[in-house]
Amino acid sequence: MIFYFSGTGNSRWIAYRLAEELQEKLVFIPDALRFSGSSPAVDPGTVENPSDSTIPEFTPEPGENIGFVFPVYSWGPPAIVLEFIRKLKLFSYTDPYTFFVCSCGDETGLTPDRMHQALNRKGWTCHAGFSVCMPNNYILFPGFDVDPEEVAKRKLAEAEPRMREIIRRIRNKEETTDCHIGSLPWLKSRVIFPLFNRFAVSARPYRSTDTCNGCGRCVRHCPTRNISLSPDKRPVWGDRCTMCVACYHICLQHAIAYGNKTRGKGTYFHPDGR
Repeated sequence: MIFYFSGTGNSRWIAYRLAEELQEKLVFIPDALRFSGSSPAVDPGTVENPSDSTIPEFTPEPGENIGFVFPVYSWGPPAIVLEFIRKLKLFSYTDPYTFFVCSCGDETGLTPDRMHQALNRKGWTCHAGFSVCMPNNYILFPGFDVDPEEVAKRKLAEAEPRMREIIRRIRNKEETTDCHIGSLPWLKSRVIFPLFNRFAVSARPYRSTDTCNGCGRCVRHCPTRNISLSPDKRPVWGDRCTMCVACYHICLQHAIAYGNKTRGKGTYFHPDGR
């Protein structure tokens, strides 16, 4: 069973590759948390009979692996992933092989430590963790932009052999941590990451520009169903934003802005997810 979260498609691609090769069931984390809303998520996941409950409950089959797939946000796991792990109930838990695979633009910081801590608090073991370098898509910090096209293509090409390696190691149930931690991980993950979650996770600065044509792509691709269209066909953001910036990147009109932070910056969405 693989639980995954993805905004702009990088982690979705990883999750689908893992599920296909390892014959694992896929569960989309926002749907497992059963967020309410009228707009469909980009992936319906595998949750049946959604309700207002926010306690995700699953029963792994004997011998089934447990995997988590997600992007790295500001050198740590997204808050929604940590929330999901905190609430997750696994019945008939018998210490299955548990792993995570995270996508990152360049480095993970101390993301592996965060995942080990989150799972250990549940009494579970994190047996392995891997990272896959994928095209950059975070554009809300000063100086951050999407990768040049040639760099994005190179990263996507290199991701395939990296995934074959990870799949082989998961099949062998290796107990390892193989993540590109990068430089100054303590500063990035112990200082910047908490500050990001506390002060930078907000949809309030989002707005649509005059080039918005009301197509609703941002609504359909918001993983937490946090966007709706007003009567005049303009997007309206709610309070469930995860800062995945999918709405910004998926807009063909380049009509979504986050204050002035996105001015002049590029867009990226995984080619399999458009």
